Amino acid sequence: MTTSPDRDVVAAARPEAMRWAGLDVVPSGPKARLGGPVARRLFLGAVSRLDVTVECEGRTYGKGGPVMRIHRPDEFFARIGSDQLIGFGEAYLTGVWDTPTPSGLGDFLGVLAGEISDLVPQWMQRLRGVVAKRPPKRQVSSKRNSRANIAHHYDLSNELFQLFLDPTLSYSSALFDGIPSPLDADEPLAEAQARKIERLLDVAGVAEGSRVLEIGSGWGELAMRAAKRGAQVLTITLSTEQQALARQRIAEAGLTHLVDVELCDYRDVQGSFDAIVSVEMIEAVGYDYWDTYFQTIDRVLAPGGKVGIQAITMPHDRMLATRNTWTWIHKYIFPGGFLPSVEVIDQITRERTSLRVTDRLPFGSHYAETLRRWDAAFLGNTEKVLELGFDETFIRMWHFYLEYSRAGFASGYIDVNQILLTREDVS
Repeated sequence: MTTSPDRDVVAAARPEAMRWAGLDVVPSGPKARLGGPVARRLFLGAVSRLDVTVECEGRTYGKGGPVMRIHRPDEFFARIGSDQLIGFGEAYLTGVWDTPTPSGLGDFLGVLAGEISDLVPQWMQRLRGVVAKRPPKRQVSSKRNSRANIAHHYDLSNELFQLFLDPTLSYSSALFDGIPSPLDADEPLAEAQARKIERLLDVAGVAEGSRVLEIGSGWGELAMRAAKRGAQVLTITLSTEQQALARQRIAEAGLTHLVDVELCDYRDVQGSFDAIVSVEMIEAVGYDYWDTYFQTIDRVLAPGGKVGIQAITMPHDRMLATRNTWTWIHKYIFPGGFLPSVEVIDQITRERTSLRVTDRLPFGSHYAETLRRWDAAFLGNTEKVLELGFDETFIRMWHFYLEYSRAGFASGYIDVNQILLTREDVS
C-alpha cells in the first residue's frame, strides 16, 4: 500500500522554534515550588551515594567519578520538581548543567542508569502513577498517529543523518568482532554494520529466490544486501525522506528490479513472505500495539518461513513500571515509542501467535560502542549541522540523546538482541 506524502506532517518534523516552546521559561508553579526542595534533597542524597562527582553551590557531592557541574541550582531543582526526568533533560538543553567533556556526559549518565531502580525511594516510586506524566493521546502509535510520530524523527533531514552515520547509513547497533564485548576497537563501523545485517539475513534464511519483507526500511542497506543474495524484497517505511534516499541508493546499485520501497503501515501489509526482517522498528510500535505487530507478522509469514528481529529491550520489571510514563525521549526524540522486554516478546508470541522465540543474541555493549562513534562524528560536524538550519539547542539535544542512550547500554540497563522467531507449521 502506497500513500502520498503529507507536507504538513513532514514540515512538523523540522526543529524550529515550535520545538522549544516554553523551554526558556523556568517552572514557577506549585509543582516547582513544592517539588523543588524535595528534588534537591533526593538528588543530592542519591548522588552522594554514587561513584560520581557533582559540583553544586560551591560544594562537591558523590564518592568520586564522572563529573557533573550544576550552574543554576534553583532552576535545576525547579525543573526536576516540576517535570521529573523530563525536567532533568531540559535542564541540560538550557545549559543549567553540563559535564567537563562531551564523553563525560554519557559516563555520568551511565552511573545513574546503573542505579536507576534505587535512585528514588521505593515508597516514592509507588507514586509514579500519580506524579509522572502520561503519554499524550496524539502520540499513541495508532495508524492515525504513526506517520507523524515517525516524521518527527526520521524526516528531520537525510543530510543530518549522513553527517554521523557510516557509509551504510545503518541507524541501529553494529555487531563488532567479538561476543559479548567488542574486541577490535579499531574495526571500521561500516564493517561492523555489515556483519550485523548479514547475520540477521542468515538467521532469517534469506537466499536466492526468497520473498522478503522488511518492516522499517531505514535508508535501504539491508534491502540491498538481501537483493544481492538474489531475494525479492518488499521494504516498508512511513518516512518519506527515508523512502526517497533508499530508492535513490537502490537505483544506483542497479537493484530496482529486486526491491520495492513502499510507504506503508505494517498493519496494512499483504502477501506471503519466506523471510521477515525488522531492525529496531518494534520500539516504535508502542506497548498497545505489540500484539498487532506480531499477529501481522504471523499472518503474512509463509509456511516454513523465519522471522529475524533486532530489538532494543529493557528489563521486564522496569518495562511494566514505566509503560504509561511520558519521558524526555518521547517528548523530544521518539514520540510514541517504547522498549519491550525479551519476556514480553516471548509471552505475546506464545499467547497470540504461532511464532516462537528459538534463538537470541544479546550484544548491548556493541550498541554502546556504536553510539560512542555516532556522537563523536556528530560533534565533529556541528558546524555542518548548523548550516543545515539546526540550532545550538538542537545540538545539545542530539548530543544528550546519543549519550543518554550510550549510558543505558554501557550500564546494562538496556540491551539489544537479534531474535529468531519460527513456528511449527501445521499441515
